[in-house]
Amino acid sequence: MDRYKTHKFSVAPMMDWTDRHCRAFHRQLSQRALLYTEMVTTGAVIHGDREHLLGFSDFEHPVACQLGGSDPTAMARSAKIVAEFGYDEVNINVGCPSDRVQSGSFGACLMQEPELVADCVRAMKDAVSVPVTVKCRIGVDEQDPEIALDAMADAVVAAGVDALWVHARKAWLQGLSPKENRDIPPLDYDRVKRLKSRYPDLFIGLNGGLQTLDEAETHLQDLDGVMFGRAAYHTPEILGEVDRRIYGADGEDVSPWQAIRAYLPYIEDQLSKDVRLAHMTRHMLGLFHGRPGARSCRRILTVEATKPGAGTEIVEKALAAVSPVDECEDLSSIPAGHAA
Repeated sequence: MDRYKTHKFSVAPMMDWTDRHCRAFHRQLSQRALLYTEMVTTGAVIHGDREHLLGFSDFEHPVACQLGGSDPTAMARSAKIVAEFGYDEVNINVGCPSDRVQSGSFGACLMQEPELVADCVRAMKDAVSVPVTVKCRIGVDEQDPEIALDAMADAVVAAGVDALWVHARKAWLQGLSPKENRDIPPLDYDRVKRLKSRYPDLFIGLNGGLQTLDEAETHLQDLDGVMFGRAAYHTPEILGEVDRRIYGADGEDVSPWQAIRAYLPYIEDQLSKDVRLAHMTRHMLGLFHGRPGARSCRRILTVEATKPGAGTEIVEKALAAVSPVDECEDLSSIPAGHAA
């Protein structure tokens, strides 16, 4: 836990959302938050285009890669590839309930096979020196969460896991869609805190339904970390307060205007590599929520960024549609950040 204990706040792995462009943007808002990739399967890592799947920018650190799989040999081989790419952590997905994941016998269905997850942890620990972590549910289907979560924790702790992130909901493998599995099963934060009482020396982080940093600060009184998913994506301004409020960093919070200006060098670099502007600006749509001009900003980014040849002038136009909190603020004086 010693080398992991600094990761008090993380942004969850989210399919189709937390790609490298999203992480590059989120990093402009928080220097400290641990950022996760989308889940990548062992088959894709071993046989696919690794640079496309795993490539990331140095300034994204700390950044973790989440793997989907259940074969210890393939997981170890994939973990080694991930570590060689420079990731700070390798995480095992034991929480996704999608049909695709179930057909591959991994994700949330692994809650029913804690010893197999432990075998994966052991194999991966033997293969890499970076932390190996698990993200799981409190149970699936008719499992008793008191028994199921303890069984998973006992198995992976014995295997040497470095941290356990727990989505404090059951997953229903039949009858609920992945989206419904993120909302309908009731949250049970107390169950995760009881696990922490059993394992006071294990890093245990909480995921599921977290919306505000007030909530985060409350949960961090009992747990080691909090993981935000949709709240961080849809209202990314929250990330601009993380370094000060969660990590105690000096200085002012990062404003949306500062984050966008700091993101521009990255956008320009990616445009030079033939990446479409919309692939990068789609992650910015939640900025300025509730502010005057926010709707115009979203419309510009949604409509004009998709046009062939769209460049940073579209971002500047969108930015100009939103009035700063301080009307006297000179936006041109806001320096570009570390994304170059």
